[in-house]
Amino acid sequence: MNPSLVPLPVKIVPAPDLIRRYTALEGPERRHLESLMAFWSLLADFSFSDLLLFAPVTGDRGEGDQAQGEPGSSEAFGPERPGEFVVLGQIRPTTSQTLYEVDLVGQVQSAESLPNLVEAYRSGVIVRGEQPGESSDALVRVTNIPVGYCDKVLAVLCRIWSPRTTRRRGTLERVYLDLFERLSVMVRDGLFPFVADDAAVEEAPRVGDGVIVVDAFERITYASPNAVNALHRASITSSIVGSSLVLLGLETSVLNDAFSSKLPAIEEVERPPDVILMIRCIPLIARGELTGAALLLRDVTDLRRRDRLLLTKDATIREVHHRVKNNLQTISSLLRLQARRLDEAEVVGRIALLEAERRIRAIALVHDILARDVTEQVPFEEIVSALVNMIRETSTISFPVTIEVDGGLGDVAAEVATPLAVAIAELLQNAVEHAFPEPLYAGGSQTWAPGPGPLTPSQVAGDLQTASVLDARVDLVLDERPDALGVVVRDNGCGLPAGFDIDRTRSLGLSIVRDLVRSQLGGTISMETDGGTVVSLEIPVSRRAS
Repeated sequence: MNPSLVPLPVKIVPAPDLIRRYTALEGPERRHLESLMAFWSLLADFSFSDLLLFAPVTGDRGEGDQAQGEPGSSEAFGPERPGEFVVLGQIRPTTSQTLYEVDLVGQVQSAESLPNLVEAYRSGVIVRGEQPGESSDALVRVTNIPVGYCDKVLAVLCRIWSPRTTRRRGTLERVYLDLFERLSVMVRDGLFPFVADDAAVEEAPRVGDGVIVVDAFERITYASPNAVNALHRASITSSIVGSSLVLLGLETSVLNDAFSSKLPAIEEVERPPDVILMIRCIPLIARGELTGAALLLRDVTDLRRRDRLLLTKDATIREVHHRVKNNLQTISSLLRLQARRLDEAEVVGRIALLEAERRIRAIALVHDILARDVTEQVPFEEIVSALVNMIRETSTISFPVTIEVDGGLGDVAAEVATPLAVAIAELLQNAVEHAFPEPLYAGGSQTWAPGPGPLTPSQVAGDLQTASVLDARVDLVLDERPDALGVVVRDNGCGLPAGFDIDRTRSLGLSIVRDLVRSQLGGTISMETDGGTVVSLEIPVSRRAS
């Protein structure tokens, strides 16, 4: 190993940060290097080698950065002869063993220790050479490839390999190395990475999946063993080399798309018996002319079968939630109809049925959202909005009450969303119905006085409170914290009766809220009078689904 490339105990910094920290590259030039490091696994696999990307240090290196080896004075070098180079990126091949077990990313090397690299950077020509390896009797080979962009050299891509560790050369190795050489010329000419590469997806084929090489006339000149196996699984058993994709029966436009645009293209081809091949075509260009293409093949049959199973499962779960929602809405409608059939004298029974109907509607709201999205997390903002609208619609008081929502809880686990939605609905309904007794108008002034309901004049804190009816307000404050979900329901009404205790309350609604919060959600609930009633809920995050 070159002594100048011995790993230093430096902190590894992400490549985009290194580019900004050590170089003056901006905009398209910086994106070109970032794109190269996004797609250069293709180069490493075709070359069976480690790749390092060096860029000249032209930016502010920051305090504490030291070059290794004999440092050069940066003031003695001009733009064409930089004094130092930084390793922006490193990648190891999947087709061979690596020479570097430790990352060199972020290390700064003096120009004197990298003469061939400096020559490639200055001349814009690919420079090959040797340098000492791990021991004095071993050499490693280095190919220095200038990274061109708009008639300018931005960096140098180094292929580093050892004759002692390289694979024995057969047909596959010769073809792959030839592809690497052709792509290296494209790197030098600024044609690779491509300006736009929509073919790069997470499941895109890699070199190890299978490679087919075609010439400028779309004739197949080589197919790797893995590519042949993939074609055989697709029931293609005829002679492959010398044929074409059309003659083989692969109905795909991937070659035409890549050749016409001179950009990579990707497509999935389904072949009997239920075999799906993903084909990525990478055009090969020399001196502005198409000279052929490299096609990467991957059998994605199992992946697509799994995707279809997941889609089927998702559709089933969505349908279950949809049916649960419909059933709950049916029950809600039946309760509402039953409440309407009760006599005026049976007002208590009517109120009980309507409250039960409202609670069922709150649960139905959660299932309605789950029917649209089968993930384990529910966007609680949608539930809160629907709950507030429901409370406004079902309110029976004769004057308006403003309900405001502040903050949010983000995405809430499905098993938390249902009990929490019911609890919030109960608290909002309780605030709207009981915090503001019906107003009495005396002497032209508007005053609060206890009206019909569970509160009596002796229970109201402070006899009468002068206030405008238009100021009746309920605030719902939601707070998502790392360790808990916070919910506060605050009104500016008459407050709690003297001696109120949540543990001894006879209110069915508050009893439901208390039990839901403590038993199902593992949280806490507190109630106090502070310019009105304030109810606070704390739900531990640990109770949310992972």
